[in-house]
Amino acid sequence: MTVEIINTILELEVYGFSGIAVNKDYAGTAFKLMDKMWQTVKANNLENKGLNIWIYEENEKIFAGVQLSNASKPDTGLERKIVCLKKYAYYKHTGPYNLLKQVGKIMTEEIKNKGFEIVYPHIEIYGHWTNDENKLETELFMALP
Repeated sequence: MTVEIINTILELEVYGFSGIAVNKDYAGTAFKLMDKMWQTVKANNLENKGLNIWIYEENEKIFAGVQLSNASKPDTGLERKIVCLKKYAYYKHTGPYNLLKQVGKIMTEEIKNKGFEIVYPHIEIYGHWTNDENKLETELFMALP
């Protein structure tokens, strides 16, 4: 695994819902939030980029959302979150989603071995779905101070 350290600003404007991962059930919480977000997006015919974005924050807070395509956002109840990372670690995982927890641990070790401290937020951007789980792409971002 080769983790890149990037000093170029990454800014994301994401619309969705936030919640607390009770008992650190991040995936279960994020899936519920994501389902609610997609119901709202589809019910309001909002044009979007089609990529699920999960944002992990301090105190077990998680946000599941999507980037919208058009500039006007009707009042739909979706929460707006803007994330700006000035320095971050990046890794693109290609393969099954069930390996992401392990990949995250390895990524964290590599970042620390390079002498960096990891801070929040952490971001996962899930690529477009394919039935071949070995071709699934997930971009991982970890903020650095």
